[in-house]
Amino acid sequence: MIVDDPTARRRRWHWRTLDNAAGGLALDLGLYAVSATFAAITAVTSTLLPHRAWGAVAAVGYLLATLTVIAQILLRRRMPTSRLTGLPARWAVTGLAWAATALLPLAWQSIDRAGGRTDRAQEEVLVVEHAGSRLLEHGTPYLGPDAIAALPPGDQLMGYTPYQPGMAMFGLPRALLNTWWTDSRVWFAVGTALALALAVAALRRTPATAGQATATTHRRDAALLRGVQAATVLPICALTLATGGDDLPVLALCLLALAFAATDRPGRAGLAVGLAGALKLFAWPVALVLIAWGLTRRAGTRVAVGAIGLPIAALLPALLVDRDALTENVLRFPLGHGLVTSPAQSPFPGYLISSALPAGRLVAAALLIAAGVAIAVRLTRRPPRTAAATALICGYGLLAAIALMPSTRFGYLLYPLALLTWAPALHPPVDTPAAR
Repeated sequence: MIVDDPTARRRRWHWRTLDNAAGGLALDLGLYAVSATFAAITAVTSTLLPHRAWGAVAAVGYLLATLTVIAQILLRRRMPTSRLTGLPARWAVTGLAWAATALLPLAWQSIDRAGGRTDRAQEEVLVVEHAGSRLLEHGTPYLGPDAIAALPPGDQLMGYTPYQPGMAMFGLPRALLNTWWTDSRVWFAVGTALALALAVAALRRTPATAGQATATTHRRDAALLRGVQAATVLPICALTLATGGDDLPVLALCLLALAFAATDRPGRAGLAVGLAGALKLFAWPVALVLIAWGLTRRAGTRVAVGAIGLPIAALLPALLVDRDALTENVLRFPLGHGLVTSPAQSPFPGYLISSALPAGRLVAAALLIAAGVAIAVRLTRRPPRTAAATALICGYGLLAAIALMPSTRFGYLLYPLALLTWAPALHPPVDTPAAR
């Protein structure tokens, strides 16, 4: 018999008390109200013009969501059983909030950009679309080091594509047709929505026993709603999707992989995280932890086939066409050895150490390696046996990596935040084979 740690039990109790206050509406209110404040401040103070444009629209969307939740709370006090205050209504408000704070600003900026505005997209949008054009014309999304060196100094940074080859697929529509709906952000949003919809559908199909179906289903759906909110309407996600967006399909595919793991489908979990790994390196640590989870179920090979095979399959064509270009973009530039340095310089500990101390980059690299070794030891001695434990290890591991990387961005925090919030939704229903 395993006895829960009393401190851990108290932490869970406090979180559940907060999460369940007013039927979940209290935390919804806090989320939307704080988000509205953040968006308004961004609209007024941000030095990035796409961010200011996002804030001007999103602040209104968050404010409307806040007022809607206030009305729900007041209605719940008078009519506790009203359907307008229940879980389906909260799902509807979340969907409308995402449309108003991410999809609407995205469409507006894409239309403005197609009309000639040059301040309606972040650099990564252009990088992905240029990669799509190069893939279509030359068979590789990457420029070689000689081609990058031949660019004017101010354009060399934009010559790099620090993504995996699969990311160029989102730039292909723009290479074929120049209009607002071929903006790569539109297709980032389509991929994100599709992956999240599949994840929600997978988790909601998980059966529960007849005697506990109602309570279990409600708890799972409430936790799932909170996870979806963290991946959509949280400002760090909505802002990223509307102005840049390349991280959101990667995150959504990782969440889909964890949902497949929670429903005991290791092969599909490997394929989903493999697709994410074919887009960006951030998915590779998630793939490794999922493989460790698969080994506990004697399904490590089934996970690894997709998790490792798909990224390798995506890399092979670029490797065969121009090996030097692939190495320069995917390895040398992210490691700080390219012709120019990455502008990702958020003031996290790794960046502060690397910039303030003698041999700071070596110190930061050593700390990052130490964190990686600690996680590897944890996986070896106590591999995760549930999808929820897998999500927690991925979330805390990526949080440590983001904090210790010499070059990083504040926006990368969307990965650990969403993974950690997603974990409660991954617990299997009680009295099912997976739970036992």
